[in-house]
Amino acid sequence: MKITIDRHRCIGAGMCALLAPEVFDQDTDDGKVRLLDPAPQPARHAVAREAEHACPSGAIDIVPDGAS
Repeated sequence: MKITIDRHRCIGAGMCALLAPEVFDQDTDDGKVRLLDPAPQPARHAVAREAEHACPSGAIDIVPDGAS
C-alpha cells in the first residue's frame, strides 16, 4: 500500500491521527495532516484504510500494492 495526502484539501479534523497515529499526525502549526509512514506494514493497512474513509475532506489517498 502507498499513501499520499493532499494538505491543501485537509481541514484539520484529526480523524486520521486519532485512528492511525502510527501513520498520520497533525501539524502543530496549522493542524493539517502529516504523513508519518507513506508505505505502512500490512499490520497497519486496516487502520490506514479506516482513516482514509473517515477523512471528511478526502485528503487521504491509498493505492494498494501492485496497482498503478
